[in-house]
Amino acid sequence: MGVIMLYLMMYSDFIWVAIAAYFCGCFNGAVIVSKYILRDDIRTHGSGNAGLTNFYRTFGGFLTLVVILCDVLKAVIAIRIGMWFGANFDPRIMPDFPLAVEQAVHYLNLFKYWAGLWCLLGHMFPCMFHFKGGKGILSGGTIAIMLDWRLALLVWGGFLILAVLTRYVSLGSVFAAAAFPVGTWLFVSRDPIIMAMALFLGGLVLYMHRGNIKRLLNGTESKFSLHKKG
Repeated sequence: MGVIMLYLMMYSDFIWVAIAAYFCGCFNGAVIVSKYILRDDIRTHGSGNAGLTNFYRTFGGFLTLVVILCDVLKAVIAIRIGMWFGANFDPRIMPDFPLAVEQAVHYLNLFKYWAGLWCLLGHMFPCMFHFKGGKGILSGGTIAIMLDWRLALLVWGGFLILAVLTRYVSLGSVFAAAAFPVGTWLFVSRDPIIMAMALFLGGLVLYMHRGNIKRLLNGTESKFSLHKKG
């Protein structure tokens, strides 16, 4: 009976985490700043993507920092929500369910990855903005930091090296997406469910960059510049 109650509580918590994390992700900084502050929707400019790179190329200026802050904070809040729910399975506060510490860490990681996945879905497909959002690099990178510092080092290190050396932000983004499940396997967990979420999360970012990948292969991808376009 105790085990059944444990799983019922877990499934209920997963639903609440998914809802909360998704709506955190929907808080798209580029769309909100451009549409409601600048009165000029970012999705009508450049690549049409509601992401940091397109915002900077189009508008530049101090408000780019506001976009960064929005996309970072929403990922932090989403993961913290997942951690709060995951902490319910800490054996120190669950005398009725004798979980080992390893199991508690596993449940915590499950909730963190689950929250990160739904936050990214909200960022990419925000229901209040006609399901047209960003590509998930900044929020995804923040999620990696919240998951494990070694995973973040692999993802961010590769991204920055490639982006700086080649000036192709998309190339660094593609590496980061591909490295995410690898880093999960190496540093976080080899649990099949967590690995499935890591693969799906990385696959989402790759899917959102499918146009960039095609342009990279064709040699027509735009390089990043510190000066915004006129």
